Amino acid sequence: MLVDRAELDRFDLAILRILQVDGRIAAVELARRIGLSKSPTQARMKRLEEAGLITGYRAILDPIRMGLSHVAFVEVKLSDTREAALTAFNKAVLTAPEIEQCHMMASSFDYLLKVRTADIQAYRRILGEVISALPHVASTSTYVAMEAVKEVF
Repeated sequence: MLVDRAELDRFDLAILRILQVDGRIAAVELARRIGLSKSPTQARMKRLEEAGLITGYRAILDPIRMGLSHVAFVEVKLSDTREAALTAFNKAVLTAPEIEQCHMMASSFDYLLKVRTADIQAYRRILGEVISALPHVASTSTYVAMEAVKEVF
């Protein structure tokens, strides 16, 4: 169900903004912060979930503390961009846990990957054994991030 942003009032938008930062907030505290009572706040949350605006709740892990401080962005050009090739590439990317994000691009390359590893040696291994082995990969270009200035989870 697609929801028009105009259908969301200030309470809905406040709920979404607060939950993005603290998905574990108690309903009573959320209600207090948006200025409604608990029951209407919970009803709104349920409606937002059913509408697909809230797709789930999860723990956000600190990759640095997990030893995954190396971030690289990889441009990928495919040798074939027919639908079957795109589907094969997309399915294969889903099986690679080191690839945090994969975006199909309207650009001079076909995909942009965000890859997180422990260090440059681990990245080099992933590039050679995983990324380059993905279906229809013709070439890659890597850009190493020096610092994350802003990341939204």
